[in-house]
Amino acid sequence: MSRKRAKFIIYALILAGAFLLLFTPASTVTPFKFSVIQAVAFPIRVIIFPFKELKKIVLYRKTYNEYRSLKYEVEILRDRLNGADEIVKENNRLAKLLDFKRKLIFSSVSANVVGRDPTNWNSSVVIDRGLEDGVDIGMPVVSALGVVGKVAEVAENKAKVVLLTDPSFAVAGLIKRSREVGLVSGTLQSKCRMRYLSVDSDVQVGDEVMTSKLSSAFPEGLMIGKVMEVFVDSNSLSVLCLIEPAVSLSQLEEVLVIQKR
Repeated sequence: MSRKRAKFIIYALILAGAFLLLFTPASTVTPFKFSVIQAVAFPIRVIIFPFKELKKIVLYRKTYNEYRSLKYEVEILRDRLNGADEIVKENNRLAKLLDFKRKLIFSSVSANVVGRDPTNWNSSVVIDRGLEDGVDIGMPVVSALGVVGKVAEVAENKAKVVLLTDPSFAVAGLIKRSREVGLVSGTLQSKCRMRYLSVDSDVQVGDEVMTSKLSSAFPEGLMIGKVMEVFVDSNSLSVLCLIEPAVSLSQLEEVLVIQKR
């Protein structure tokens, strides 16, 4: 076969292939194309693989150093974000406390909780205010949500606050809905109980309990908590209430000490 004839056959095949690709239905050509691609792809992957692995080895140190640098930056940013979140939460708490202080008709001083008794977490806290700030024994301690406790011991710049869940704490309480009056005291179990309610007292689960005007230490109208359970004491033939404090005492950070009634 002459060279000229061979060229003619090659060109004819190329034109025929192009014609088939252009005018043959896609459903017929597509499987063929994928078969060709799959057949060609494997040798290419085999040839490229050693080069890709060599590139990984060469760039490993650089990539690892970049990873460590980025990880360090992420940790710094995360710490800053956590710090900013804490600042926002603190600002919100202080704003609520300040708003509550403005509504009080009594003199008060704000204080931070700086310590707790680790052996009895729900019994007492230590605040960073004392005699030099006008804080004295017996003064009520509250938060924006309600009653916290009262000052039991005081030093120059520190004071111990007995929480309302301590058995030694007591305050006259009032059922807001029915105006029933009783004595609220602590249980050392993060709850309070209300005693000395008559058997026919109108008390229901969910009732709000507030300080009564009969209280000798606390101003009236401060929130104590809500009734969780009501039952009759068979020994004294009176109604007892279990109360959930309005203030989350385990999360106390800032409080107000009421100085004058």
